[in-house]
Amino acid sequence: MLEYKCNLSCKLQSRDNFYSTNMTPRLSFSSFSSCHLCLLVVLALFHSCSSKQNSEHVLCIDAERQALLRFKHGLTDETHRLASWVAENKDCCNWYGITCDNSTGHVHRVHLPGHGGHCPAYSVSYFTEKEYTDASKQRLKGDISRSLLDLKQLKHLDLSCNDFRGIQVPKFIGSLQNLKYLNLSNSKFGGTIPPQLGNLSNLNVLCLGSFHEFNEESTSVMNIQWLSGLGMLHHLDMSGVDLSKAVDWLQVINTLPSLVELHLSSCALSDIHPYVHRLNLTSLSLLDLSGNYFYISAPPQWISSMTSLVSLDLSMGFLGPLPSFRNLTSLEFLYLNGNNLMNSSLVLEELSNSNLISLGISNCGISSSLIDSLHNLTSLLSLDLSYNQLTRIIPKSLGNLCNVREIDLSRNSFGNITLTYLLKSFLECKSPALESLSLRGNYIDSIIPLTIGQLSLLRTLDISLNQVSGPIPYSMGRLSSLEVLDLSDNRINGSLPNWIGRLSSLKELILSNNQLDGNLPDSLGQLSKLNSLGFSNNSLTDVVTESHFAKLVSLNYLDGAGNNLTFRPQVESWIPAFQLRELYLNSWVLGPDFPLWLQSQKKLTELDISNTHISSPMPESFVDSFPNLAYLDMSENRIQGNITLLVIPATLEEVNLSFNESLGSLQHLLCSNGVTKIKFLNLGNNNLSGVIPDCWEKWPSLGVLNLENNNLSGEIPRTLGSIPSLEFLSMRGNKISGRLPSSLMKLMKLKVLQLGRNELTGRIPTWIGTKLTLLRLLNFRANNLDGSIPHEICYLKDVQILDLAHNNLDGNIPSCFNNFSILSGIEATPSDLFAFNFGRGPAYTIIGDSLVTKGREDTYSTILGLVMLLDLSSNNLVGHIPSELTSLTELRSLNLSRNHLTGRIPEKIGGMESLESFDLSLNNLSGDLPRSLSMLNFLSSFNVSYNNFSGRIPTSTQLQSMKESSFLGNKLCGAPLTQNKGCVPRTSTTDTSQEVKEDGGGDWGLIISIVVGFVTGFWIILGPLIVKRSWRIAYFNFLSRLSYMVYNVTRKYCCHMFSK
Repeated sequence: MLEYKCNLSCKLQSRDNFYSTNMTPRLSFSSFSSCHLCLLVVLALFHSCSSKQNSEHVLCIDAERQALLRFKHGLTDETHRLASWVAENKDCCNWYGITCDNSTGHVHRVHLPGHGGHCPAYSVSYFTEKEYTDASKQRLKGDISRSLLDLKQLKHLDLSCNDFRGIQVPKFIGSLQNLKYLNLSNSKFGGTIPPQLGNLSNLNVLCLGSFHEFNEESTSVMNIQWLSGLGMLHHLDMSGVDLSKAVDWLQVINTLPSLVELHLSSCALSDIHPYVHRLNLTSLSLLDLSGNYFYISAPPQWISSMTSLVSLDLSMGFLGPLPSFRNLTSLEFLYLNGNNLMNSSLVLEELSNSNLISLGISNCGISSSLIDSLHNLTSLLSLDLSYNQLTRIIPKSLGNLCNVREIDLSRNSFGNITLTYLLKSFLECKSPALESLSLRGNYIDSIIPLTIGQLSLLRTLDISLNQVSGPIPYSMGRLSSLEVLDLSDNRINGSLPNWIGRLSSLKELILSNNQLDGNLPDSLGQLSKLNSLGFSNNSLTDVVTESHFAKLVSLNYLDGAGNNLTFRPQVESWIPAFQLRELYLNSWVLGPDFPLWLQSQKKLTELDISNTHISSPMPESFVDSFPNLAYLDMSENRIQGNITLLVIPATLEEVNLSFNESLGSLQHLLCSNGVTKIKFLNLGNNNLSGVIPDCWEKWPSLGVLNLENNNLSGEIPRTLGSIPSLEFLSMRGNKISGRLPSSLMKLMKLKVLQLGRNELTGRIPTWIGTKLTLLRLLNFRANNLDGSIPHEICYLKDVQILDLAHNNLDGNIPSCFNNFSILSGIEATPSDLFAFNFGRGPAYTIIGDSLVTKGREDTYSTILGLVMLLDLSSNNLVGHIPSELTSLTELRSLNLSRNHLTGRIPEKIGGMESLESFDLSLNNLSGDLPRSLSMLNFLSSFNVSYNNFSGRIPTSTQLQSMKESSFLGNKLCGAPLTQNKGCVPRTSTTDTSQEVKEDGGGDWGLIISIVVGFVTGFWIILGPLIVKRSWRIAYFNFLSRLSYMVYNVTRKYCCHMFSK
C-alpha cells in the first residue's frame, strides 16, 4: 500500500511537468502531498536498507535467481543497466532493480522503469529532442520471459517507459496472483490488453497508459468487463489506451468503489453518459477525462455529484455544455483547457467563492467581460488564461491577486495595452506573491516598465513574441530569484546590461531576435546555474573571450548565431567548464583555424558553425569527437581537404557542408559505412569529382540530397530510386551524362528535381508525369534532351516551376498546361513549398534554385516559393502558342524565346494578369500585338523582338516603358519605337478581322457606330418636334416655364444674400 503511493508520485510529478512545459508552470495535486510522499519515500528507503542489511543472512532463492537470468536473456540492454545480473553474483537481492523479502528471500519487487525512473506520460511530442534521445538509450527492449511466473511472491512489477516494439502485454502476467502494483505504461506495447489481467484481484495500482509515436498502433481494449474483478484497485491509469469499443466503461468503473485516482485521458471514450445521476466512487479524489472530445447535449450529472473530488481535468473533452461544479466543495484543482464553454458565464459564476487553488481555462474562447464572472477566488494560487480573447487587465475582483503565484496570459489580445497598465493589479500589491508570469505572443507594443522590479519573487518571466521596445530596465537587476527570463522576438534595443551577472539564480536567458547592440558583458560568465543561453539574431559586436564563459559550468545550450562576434580565447589550449548539447555560432568569426576547444564538447548533439570564416582543413578526428552528434552545419566556410577522409557517425541525421572547398570522390563517404540514419545531406557547391557512387540503398531515411555545382560525372546511379522518403534531389551544375534511369520513378514523394546544367541525353520520360505527381519544381535546363515534351507532364498539377530551356526539344507545346492547378490559381500556393525540416537545427532549411527571369539569371532561396515560372526557351519547338496557356493566371514568368513558333499571340493573353516577365523573341510569330497586352499591369520585362509582328504597339504604361530593343526586328510602330519607317497599317481583311477589332484596325467601326448613333438619337428626339406642330408648341411652352422658374429661384436667393 505504501509502495504504490511512493511510485505514484513519479507519475503525478511527470504529469505536472507536462503542463509546466506546455501550458504554464502550475501547482499540482501531487505537490500538495509532497510531505506525505516524502515520508513514504523515507519509509520505503528504510525498508530497502533493512532488506540489504539482512541479505547477508538470507540469500535469494536459487530458482528465482535462475528465473531472473532467463528474464534478462530475453531483453536487450544497450546501456548495461542489468550489468549486476550475472550468474557469478549469487545473491539476486543485491541486483539492480530487485528487492527481496528480508525474512524469506523471495523476490517481491522487480522495478525496472526506463529513463532513469522518470517517465513523462502523454504524447511523445512533449519530449524535447534531448530528453527523447536520452530516454531511448535507457529503454530495455526485447521480449518478456514467462520465467517471471517462478517469482511466486512477486508483489511489485514495474517495466514502464521501456520499448517492447509493439508486442502484446503478455497474458501470463495475469497469473502473478500476489501482484499489488503493476506498471507497464509508456513501454510501446501494442495490440489488445489481455483480459487475464482481471485475475489480479490483489492489485492496488494498475498503470497501462501510453503515448504514441508517429503512426504507432496504440493498445486497445475490446471488452472492459475484466476490470470489475479488481475490487481493491486504488489507482487506475489507462490514458492513451483505445477504449472506443468499451461502451460500458462507466458502468464497469462504477464497480471499483475503492478508486482514489482515475486517469482515462485520450482514450477515445464514446460517451460520457450525461443522464447517469450518481456513482459509487465515493473515495475518488482525482479524475482525468481530458482529450476525449465528448459530443453531448446535456451536462453529465454524475460528475457534479462526486463531492470527494480534489482534482478534475476535463481539458479538450467537451464539445457541449460542462457539468455544474457548485457541489464540488472539495475541488482544488480544475482544468478545462481547450473546451468550447457553451455555458461559460454560468460555469465561471459557479466557480466564484470556491476553494480552487489551481484553475486552467486556456483556449476556451473567454473574453474580458466573462472574466468579471470570476470573483472571490481567494485561495487561487495558479491561473491559466492563455489562448483566449482577453483585451484588458485582469480585475482585482477575480480574487486576491496579491496571493497568486503563477499566471499565464500568453496568446491573448493585449496589443493596445502597455505593460505598466497590464501589470497594474499586481504592482499595486504591497508584497506581491507572483512567481511566474507569461505574456508571450500578445503583440504588446510597450516598453518594459521600471516597476517590473517590484515583483521581487519572480522566478519565471516570459514576454517573448511581442513588440516590446526600448532597453532592458536596470530595475530587473533586483529580481534576484529569477530563474527563467525570455524576452525573445521583440524590438528591445540598447546594450545587454552588465548587471545581468547579478541574477545568480538564472537558469534560462533567452534574448534572441531583438535589436541589442554593443558587446557581450563579461558578467555573463558569473551565472553558474545557467543552462540555456540564447541571444541569436541581434547586432552584438566585439570580441568574446573565455572570460564570458568562466563559471558557466551548467551550460548545455548556447545560441548566439546571427551576430557579428569574434571568439578569441586568450589561452590557445582553453577547455570550457561546460559540456554543451546544442551550439549555434553561425556568422561568428571563429577562423581561420578550426577551433580546437570544440572537440572537448563530447555531449554535442547539434552543432552549427556555418559562415564562421574557417579556411583550414578539417581535423581527421573532428567529427569523431562527438559520439552523439545528430545535426552538423559547417556550410559557407572555406574548409579545405579531401572529403574521402570524412567518416559520418552513425548518430548523424542532418549534414550541411555546402559552399566549402572540399574535394575528392564520394565513394568512401557514401559507401564505406552501413545503413545510415541521415535525412538531410547537402554537399553542394564544393569541388567534388568522380562518379556518383551506386550505393544509395544504404541511405533509406534520406529526405534531401543536394550535390549541386560540383564536378561530378558519369550517369545517375540506379540505386537512387531505392530512397522512398526522398523529397528533394538536386544535382544541377555537374557533368552528369546518360539517360534518366527508370528507377527514379519510385521516388513518389519527390517535390523538387533539379538536374539542370548537365549533359543528360534522351527523351523526357513519360513517368515523370505519371509517377512523380507531387513534383513542384522540375528543372532540366541546359542539357541535351531531345524529342517532344510528353503530354503526361500535364499530370504535374502542383508544379509551379517548370524549366526545360536550352535543350533540343521539338514538336508542339502541349495544349494541356491548363491542368497546372497552382499556376492556374485553382489551388493556393503552399507557404512552405521549398522548406524542409527534420526536427533538428534552429529553423527550416530553405532550398534554392538559379532561374532566368526578366532576362537575367538569379538565385532564389527564401522567396523561391513565390516564383511561378514556365521556361521552354532555346529549343526547337514548332507550331502555335496554345490558347490554354492563357489560363495560367498565377504565372509570373513565361519564356518561349528562341524556338520556331508560328502564328499569333493568343487573344486572351491579357488574362495572365500576374505576368511580370514575358519573352517571345527570336521566333516566327506574326500578326498584330493583341490589345489585351495592355491589361498586364505587373509586366516589367517584355520582349517580342525578331519575329514578324506588324501594326501599332498597344498603349499601356508598361508597354511604353519598355526598351526599344524589345520590339526590334518586326514591322511595328508606335511608342516606345522612335523610328516607324517599317510600320505596316492594320488591315481589315476577312482572315484578320478579329485582330483588327482588337488592335485598333476597328477604329472605322467605332466611327461608323458613333455617326449612326448620333443620327438615330437626333431623329428620335427632334424628329417628332419638326413633323408635329402641337408637340412643338407644348415643348417650347415647357422650356419657357422652366426658364421662368429658374429665374425666380435665382432672384430670391440673391436678394436674400444681399439683405444680410
